Amino acid sequence: MLTQNPPRSNQGRGSKVRLTVDVSPELNETLDQLADNAHLTKSEILRRAIALMKVAAQAHEKGQKLALIDKDQQAMTEIVGI
Repeated sequence: MLTQNPPRSNQGRGSKVRLTVDVSPELNETLDQLADNAHLTKSEILRRAIALMKVAAQAHEKGQKLALIDKDQQAMTEIVGI
């Protein structure tokens, strides 16, 4: 479940909208681990995940693919399903 609280006044640059997201205990644990390992907040982990999803969607629209690249610039794994 995702709910959005009413927007704050002064909706200018840098303003934020607060969202409430219901996640499973397993997903919450994953978020905690990612945040701890990266020394980030769970909110920042979610922002970065959304940014990655946006890149994947834009690439898909252009007929491009998302992949993991090794140190020799060779595609090792194609990322599918996002």
